[in-house]
Amino acid sequence: MKIDLSGQLAIVTGASRGIGAAIARLLGACGAHVVINYKTNESSAIKVMEMIKASGGSAEVAGFDVTDEDEVKVSIKSIVENHGKIDILVNNAGISKDGLILRVRSSDWDDIINTSLKGAFLCTSNVVRYMIKARYGRIINISSVVGLGGNAGQGAYAAAKSGLIGLTKSLTKELGPRGILVNAVAPGFIDTDMTKDADHKSVVAMIPLGRVGLPEDVAGVVLFLCSEIGSYVTGQVIVVDGGLYI
Repeated sequence: MKIDLSGQLAIVTGASRGIGAAIARLLGACGAHVVINYKTNESSAIKVMEMIKASGGSAEVAGFDVTDEDEVKVSIKSIVENHGKIDILVNNAGISKDGLILRVRSSDWDDIINTSLKGAFLCTSNVVRYMIKARYGRIINISSVVGLGGNAGQGAYAAAKSGLIGLTKSLTKELGPRGILVNAVAPGFIDTDMTKDADHKSVVAMIPLGRVGLPEDVAGVVLFLCSEIGSYVTGQVIVVDGGLYI
C-alpha cells in the first residue's frame, strides 16, 4: 500500500537539514506540496526543495523565524492566500545549548524555550484557524525522549520538549472535535548535526537495536501520522529510539 498525500499542503518548520529535511523529503515523495521553513540557512532549504522536485514532488521554501509572532502570522497568511489551505503542520524547529544548571545563561534558556516551544505555539495558533474552517488537519510536534526522561546538562532542552508533549495533549482535546489530530514524536539519539560531537560508540552500546537512528526513521513515523492509516491516532507520544528509552 502506498501512502498518497496528493493535494495536501504541509508546512515543516526547521526543514533545511536533519530530521526536518528528511520529513520534508518524505512528505514530498508521497505527493504533498511541502513548504520548507528555514530561519537563516536558505541555501540548504533550497537544496531540500530541489531534491523534492527532482524526485517528481512539489515544494517551496519559506524563510521566517518561528519565534517572531509577526513573521509567523504574515508567512502563514501568505501560504494560505497562495494555496487556499494548510493540511499538515510539523513543528520541528528546535535548538539545543547544553549546560549544567549552574552554568546555563538565562539568554540560552530563552532561546531554547522560544524556538522549540513558543515557536510551536505561534505556528500552531496561526495554522489552526484555517484547519478549523476546513474541519481537517494534522499537527505533529517533534519532541524528544529527553522530554520524557530528562538528561543531565539538558534542563532547558528537556523543559521545552516536555512542554511540547503537554501542548500536544491539551490541543488533542481542544481540536479533536474539529477534525484535527495532534500527536508528538519523540526521537532518541538520531544522527544529525546536533549529535555529531557526541560519543556514538557509547550510545550505541545502550541501544537494543545496536545502531543510532537516522532522520528517515523519524520521518516514517511522521508520515504515518499524516496519513489516513493513522486517522484514529491522536494525543499520542510515539517514541522513535531503537529501544533506548524503555
